Amino acid sequence: MTFFSKLKNNSLSVSVKPEKNVALQISETIFSSFISYMQSVQQISEKAGEHFASKEWALNEINASERLQLHNIKVLEAVAEVNNSLDEVIDKREEWRNSRDIYQQLVARRPDQGLAETFFNSVARRVFTTIGIDNDVEIRWFGATTISRGESKAEVFSTWTRRGDSAALVDSILSSYELDIKWEDRSRDSKLVAGRLDAFLMSSWGGLKMDGIDMLKPVFYRNRGGYLIGRVRFLNRVTPFILPILHGPNGLIVDTVLLTEDLGSRLFGFTRSYFFVDWPNPSEVVGFLKSLLPTKSLHQIYTALGYPQHGKSSLYRSLYRHLQTSNDKFVKARGTPGMVMSVFTLVSFNVVFKIIKDHFDPPKNTTRDAVRRRYDLVYSRDRVGRMVDTQEFENLSFDSDRFDPELLSELLEDASESVFVDNDKVIIRHAYTERHVYPLNLYLQEMSQEKAEAAAIDWGYAIKDLAAANVWPGDLFTKNFGVTRHGNVVFYDYDELALLEECRFREIPDSKDHEDEMRAQPWFAVQEGDAFPEQFETFMSFPKTVPAEIWENFKELHDDLFTVNFWQSVQRQLADGDLPEFFPYPEDLRFRHDLSAHSV
Repeated sequence: MTFFSKLKNNSLSVSVKPEKNVALQISETIFSSFISYMQSVQQISEKAGEHFASKEWALNEINASERLQLHNIKVLEAVAEVNNSLDEVIDKREEWRNSRDIYQQLVARRPDQGLAETFFNSVARRVFTTIGIDNDVEIRWFGATTISRGESKAEVFSTWTRRGDSAALVDSILSSYELDIKWEDRSRDSKLVAGRLDAFLMSSWGGLKMDGIDMLKPVFYRNRGGYLIGRVRFLNRVTPFILPILHGPNGLIVDTVLLTEDLGSRLFGFTRSYFFVDWPNPSEVVGFLKSLLPTKSLHQIYTALGYPQHGKSSLYRSLYRHLQTSNDKFVKARGTPGMVMSVFTLVSFNVVFKIIKDHFDPPKNTTRDAVRRRYDLVYSRDRVGRMVDTQEFENLSFDSDRFDPELLSELLEDASESVFVDNDKVIIRHAYTERHVYPLNLYLQEMSQEKAEAAAIDWGYAIKDLAAANVWPGDLFTKNFGVTRHGNVVFYDYDELALLEECRFREIPDSKDHEDEMRAQPWFAVQEGDAFPEQFETFMSFPKTVPAEIWENFKELHDDLFTVNFWQSVQRQLADGDLPEFFPYPEDLRFRHDLSAHSV
């Protein structure tokens, strides 16, 4: 007899009110939809290994898009069924509370209980159009939640101890994974990894001693790579041990080894696409990752593993917890004010909030729906380490006294379709959140010349990486880019974003009259989608407060950005399917196997 049938029989045997059966039906509907969601995610994740083995990268992109839509599809299916059930009762909230109690019994012993609760609350918020938090219908959150850290039981990982040299240890680890593909030279790669490992242990821990290496059993897949994730332990110390696996000319190769928290953090960063991980208990994997990346928040880790809805729920809870333990106010974010978005932040929380304005001043020529489509496009694309991930929220509620008066006045004036005040609450109907990054235009002026120049040079590479990923930023101003804490330049303003393949890069035609060139308006016909690289230098150049040599050094490396030939050549590569790989670690860390970045 199933748990469902036991609940049914028990409820019928005590002659409860008919409405109780509706509560049971609602809880079963939501629970079944959640199970279907988790099974679908696992089925998609299982395919990632097959696609990696057969080099079917395009299929992984299709699966990634499908996975992103799954949660919303399953939630909406449950909402439709639940609404039909609620039509039968008078006191809908009372019946819902009964169903919530039953649902909590159903998921109480599940290892994915947190994900199950998020799913229930997603249904509840849509059924009751919740604003803020409604503890009357949602599964209540009382504070911190536990995660399985994988310390006392080893279902999710295996442990290796060193019996001989480090190369033998690494070779044993590599041979334990069934990747269904031969290695190009496993012995060679094991020695390369061992050399880096021993050098790290000597320089960082003062000797070669270690208690062991724990390796997660599931392989992490993203883009064209597989990743073996582990940790090295000695006494109370722990550090990541991550092996990126790629296809070489003659079999699998280990591309490098990542041995620091900083490099591990970049791998799971907010500018990358989500991993595929085939493991039935995501919280075990999250707990393990948290143990070696302690500064990564739970919402970041869950999101990186392909559970952005639960990541968003964790972010939401973290924000409200933070508001209870802080007293600073929401203020306008630093940087040049945008024409399309009102942007504000809580400085102590390291997140920015972006709200679409009611009207856009010229020369902006777009619509609210078009802006939302562009943000949806970023959410569903490979962000190649150059675009900031966004989380979309609806119906947020905050105390009005947490807002700087000037900011609140501006929001009510410029974004009244999304923001209003109800008694002592500020209600935000729709917003995006992004991790806070240092605006590039300010970074260039406020940092040392060495850091400013490094960021300027990386800005050029960021534009080129975006182009290679078929992304046209639209606006190439420095104010639309930012610098992460790792020093990487990323793009975060998506108002004008488009696919590069849809653009037309043209040379400026010669004028017949010198006076034509002096006019404010072009003397030649310009159509939507036209771009003129010869003009880029004019608005990409740095302000006078930035040392002139930084701009000169930028041009020396990236003067091709100002030519039609560069952009058209990238378009031809995209048309031919010649897409490069974007590695989530510095190029100089890669083991050199006579491979270029474009051959894998």
